[in-house]
Amino acid sequence: MSDALTAEKPIRLKGRSILALVLSPELPFDDWLRRLDDLAARSAGYFLKRPIILDITGLDIDREQVRDLVSRLGDRDVRIMGIEGAAPSQLAVDLPPAMSGGRPASDIDPSEIQAESPSPATQAKPAAPEWKPGRTVPSIIVTEPVRSGQSLMFEGDITVVGSVGSGAEVVAGGSIHIYGTLRGRAVAGSAGDASARIFCSKLEAELVAITGLYKTSEDLEPELRGKSVQFWLKNDVLMVEKLG
Repeated sequence: MSDALTAEKPIRLKGRSILALVLSPELPFDDWLRRLDDLAARSAGYFLKRPIILDITGLDIDREQVRDLVSRLGDRDVRIMGIEGAAPSQLAVDLPPAMSGGRPASDIDPSEIQAESPSPATQAKPAAPEWKPGRTVPSIIVTEPVRSGQSLMFEGDITVVGSVGSGAEVVAGGSIHIYGTLRGRAVAGSAGDASARIFCSKLEAELVAITGLYKTSEDLEPELRGKSVQFWLKNDVLMVEKLG
């Protein structure tokens, strides 16, 4: 028997780009955690199972304070996959590893997903490349509803010919068009595209966000509920208006 047939099968190494949320805590941590709790309370499951990086760049804190912060986030089911901006003296073997080199992608406050595996049409796509004005933006069209517990991510524009259920989310590097009811969460401009917009035929959203600026259901004016609307940014303010 030849060596080619008897050799052990080699290990395959693959690269994968993942869209992660970056949390940048501020001192004092008690105040910052209270604001985090408020956001989580207004958008249930906001951080659940989400890949999260903790950015402590410029914070004058020691290793014990980092350890305490990671622990307090863990108590809130916020699991940190890595730490950015940390000096060696701030890290330890029992803490998440140091991370660097990721593409900046605006400070989005994402939403989250629950159990239920996505259908083929809603499986996560590679993370968005950094947006540059003038380049061609890719797009996808999803012809079935995004159901509760599913997460749809894409680097460019997303069009959903159907509804987005409560507990579901759509995250786009570009704009989002929903030809149905938006009951879940829509996050547009996740790659820093401030010209991104969100359109939906019927607004019942848990959360909408563009490049990190967001509104939860409690922030939306009652007269907008059930209406066809669009969201866009103007001077770093998240604007909304009825359509038609």
